[in-house]
Amino acid sequence: MASIPTGVLGCGTISDRYFDAAERFDEYEIVACADIDEELARAKAEKYDLEPHDPEGLLDSAVEIIVNLTPPSVHAETCEQALDAGKHVYVEKPLAPSLAEAQRILDKAKDAGRRVGAAPDTFLGAGLQTCRRVLDEGRIGDPIGATAVYTSSGHESWHPNPDFYYQEGGGPLLDMGPYYVTALVSLLGPVDRVTGSVTRPHDERTITSAPRHGEKISVEVPTHETGILEFADGPVATITTSFDVQDSTLPEPTFELYGTEGTLALPDPNHFEGPVRVSTHDSDGFEEVELTHEYTAGRGAGVADLARTIRDGEWSHRTSGDFATHVLEVLTSVRAASEQETHLTTDRTPERPEPLPQTFPNESSRPSLD
Repeated sequence: MASIPTGVLGCGTISDRYFDAAERFDEYEIVACADIDEELARAKAEKYDLEPHDPEGLLDSAVEIIVNLTPPSVHAETCEQALDAGKHVYVEKPLAPSLAEAQRILDKAKDAGRRVGAAPDTFLGAGLQTCRRVLDEGRIGDPIGATAVYTSSGHESWHPNPDFYYQEGGGPLLDMGPYYVTALVSLLGPVDRVTGSVTRPHDERTITSAPRHGEKISVEVPTHETGILEFADGPVATITTSFDVQDSTLPEPTFELYGTEGTLALPDPNHFEGPVRVSTHDSDGFEEVELTHEYTAGRGAGVADLARTIRDGEWSHRTSGDFATHVLEVLTSVRAASEQETHLTTDRTPERPEPLPQTFPNESSRPSLD
């Protein structure tokens, strides 16, 4: 399959992971990059031997896929511009700051005959794909529930420009929640009903990282958020995400799935590898499971998934915009349920993504397991 020419929009901290990842895949080739900071775009272009552009220039270029790494607050605007320019889009999480904006992106893509893919793609990694195999083989019986906990003291201690984490489209639930909920939906299927409670203890925070050490930034979104997710097939999961926890005795991360016959200890959903561990009624505690899949190399798998979907009609699009929109609906419903003091029913019921071939991303990989 010929590589699809691809451009990166947004050359911030995360972009290096995508530039490095392109070397691992035959499905696409990153040939250009752009940023509103043209000096930054030129620096990245020189480092990775790419064509530098301003954003409009990238839209006018010959790339077929745009990897959108702009701040979440402008995801909808920039995705729509790319679709209007006839490009397919792969966008970092969350797909959009709101469900309405996400739906607008999907509608635009449908009208344009283009595809939308969205992060996170970590559920394509060997760790969570092995979990899928464990679950599908019935090793822990029928799923009952799950626990997901991510806590930190916030990103202002390490990120050079942490503002967007505390603006619309940010907060711990929309920043880290997509990893956990994407993993759970890929394993358990769609969520049917949601409730939750959220809080925001601080109106502003102080940056302690360079180069803006000591600068105060406003907090516009909740920073400690807890949800209860009821899945259509029966399991019930709890999720807690926080930027307000200074320390904890819980392991990092706390991510477990419970079944009628045992417990599956899931790996960190922000990564692609293991460990994967299982404890059943006839085992002596947790035992590590050998990974059944190959891919552990990092971001870029979702772009490859999109590219192969574009060129191969037999390939199932696992990181689709529909799937990401359901995840966003779940996350935003936690906040909405807190505000409305109620349970909310979700409207979208995407199919659970097919498991990946064990040898992904090799060209010989096909949509079904061996």
